[in-house]
Amino acid sequence: MKIIMYTKKGCPWCDGVRDLLNDKKVVFEEREVRFNPQHFKELIDISKQELTPTLIIDGKDILADSDKEQVAEYLKEKGVRGF
Repeated sequence: MKIIMYTKKGCPWCDGVRDLLNDKKVVFEEREVRFNPQHFKELIDISKQELTPTLIIDGKDILADSDKEQVAEYLKEKGVRGF
């Protein structure tokens, strides 16, 4: 499972999702959008919105403007170990 998480520095929801993924030892790539125009453009192109955290999972599933509870529920439904 490949996870890309788009974040903004200082976003408490981003911090919560990041902490959840790290605590469960889920590998993910973080892309900060506030200070990286390329990542910001990717976020908009992929999800059609600007809110974070937004996760792209396996290049097809989009969890836009999510929180740690939504991410945990999604990963549990997908059978990810530890959820």
